[in-house]
Amino acid sequence: MALHLLLRLEAPLIAFGGEAIDNLGVIRDFPALSMVTGLLASALGWDRGEGERHNRLQQRLQMGARLDTSGRRLTDFQTAQLQANDQGWTTRGVPEGRAGGAGTYAGPHLRYRDYHADMNVLLVLRLQSADETPTLQDLAYALDRPARPLFIGRKGCLPTQRLMAGWIEAESILAALQAAVPLSRETRAQWPDGEGSLPYDRCLDVCDERNWISGVHGGWRPVREGVLQPTQPKEIA
Repeated sequence: MALHLLLRLEAPLIAFGGEAIDNLGVIRDFPALSMVTGLLASALGWDRGEGERHNRLQQRLQMGARLDTSGRRLTDFQTAQLQANDQGWTTRGVPEGRAGGAGTYAGPHLRYRDYHADMNVLLVLRLQSADETPTLQDLAYALDRPARPLFIGRKGCLPTQRLMAGWIEAESILAALQAAVPLSRETRAQWPDGEGSLPYDRCLDVCDERNWISGVHGGWRPVREGVLQPTQPKEIA
């Protein structure tokens, strides 16, 4: 039996970002490994430029997600008329302006951003090389006392409750997802391949890793997706 950390991701708006195309910010059904790595790194107070630390944490991280409330999707149309001296704030610390010459300021700055509305997700985490720093206990402490403000996917997606949701011992990520909190209905879930299986689940490759040194997203990993059945109430350790 291995120890797993539980996180509760709940907010009026959540963005599990996918592959952005031009000015279209799309979302996925489940959180990306890179997103959760960034969330934990922010809680720990790591600088964005510490690529090796981010890469190692992402490499160690094993996670599964359960959509307790899938919510609904909406698209936010964002527009701003930027002048030559206007700058936008970014998480990378470099102000954002307009490229392409003076003519680009004649039209507004347009973006489309997809969001999950009223979503509630249970996340299960385990770390390989459990004694290596940071440990699960370090992550739990940081989530309750984050060094930086935390958001779920995008800067406007602020959590509505405590992220750290407890602990559970289980033989696998799937077993932890099934036993962590009682289910009253069928619920979709995703977990790493090799961490359990369900009847009629499916195995697929997802591209949700990030090279934190180069800043490029890439890297495929096999996951399984399936439907969890309602469970009887069980106590969380």
